Amino acid sequence: MEQLFVILQEEYALRALAASAMVGIVCGVLGCFLVLRNMALVGDALSHAILPGVVVGFWIMGHNVIGLFTGSVIAGLIAAVLITWIQRNVKTKEDAAIGIVFTTMFAAGVVGISWITRQQGVHLDLKDFLFGNILGISDNDLILTFLVMTFTLFCIIALYRYFFITTFGSVVANTLGISGSTMHYFLMLLLSFAVVASLQSVGVILVVAMLITPASTAFLLTHSLKWMLVIAAITGLVSAISGLLLAIVWQTTPGPVMTLCATFLYLLAVFFSPSKGLVIKYIRTRKAISGV
Repeated sequence: MEQLFVILQEEYALRALAASAMVGIVCGVLGCFLVLRNMALVGDALSHAILPGVVVGFWIMGHNVIGLFTGSVIAGLIAAVLITWIQRNVKTKEDAAIGIVFTTMFAAGVVGISWITRQQGVHLDLKDFLFGNILGISDNDLILTFLVMTFTLFCIIALYRYFFITTFGSVVANTLGISGSTMHYFLMLLLSFAVVASLQSVGVILVVAMLITPASTAFLLTHSLKWMLVIAAITGLVSAISGLLLAIVWQTTPGPVMTLCATFLYLLAVFFSPSKGLVIKYIRTRKAISGV
């Protein structure tokens, strides 16, 4: 424990702690809409599909935060458009379309990284993108993550009514003149931002866990969307920070530990949620039987 306090006094550890907290919040909030819209696979697809954008951004601008961010966001939007186009114009089931797009783009990204790393003097570690490297967070990465979190939360608050209507009542939204497609693609844009911001923290493979698990936990604890957003943000924050601290103590990779912490909180909700928990349901059933 003493070693943990010593490490947390280091500047790189404080940057990692701040980045983890912000990633946990933004992923938790956006994950609520993915869960409610049954779009968990889309989140997984975008997290993998941005890899070619990383390669192109690195190839054009080198290890530049703006280049990597721009390339990743463009790749994420291309993936979202392709998935939607295949679903609407080709006789392919939704999950199949998602699988085709994200595996193809992910494979292209892996090939691109392999090609780049063969160039003299170039270092682009695939492992860092797959599993994250939170302790390698730079000041520029921290600023980018802060801007993404601020922009995302501002958009969710400002456009809450539009997100609410298009999530729960697409027919009502069309009647009111609110474009469901526009909100869908805007959500994909925000999701691409969040995935890029999470690259250094948990990597492309585990970011879907930070998107889906805290939101699923919140879904079990409330029936209100506003409270679901708040609970998901808190759950994501706690999972990220506790995962990082435990990873430092256990001297292991932070991303997987964050995921395990998020899963642990989800299991607590599964068993002990006041309205949907398995233990609570069992107790109520026993009381009902005893009453009869």
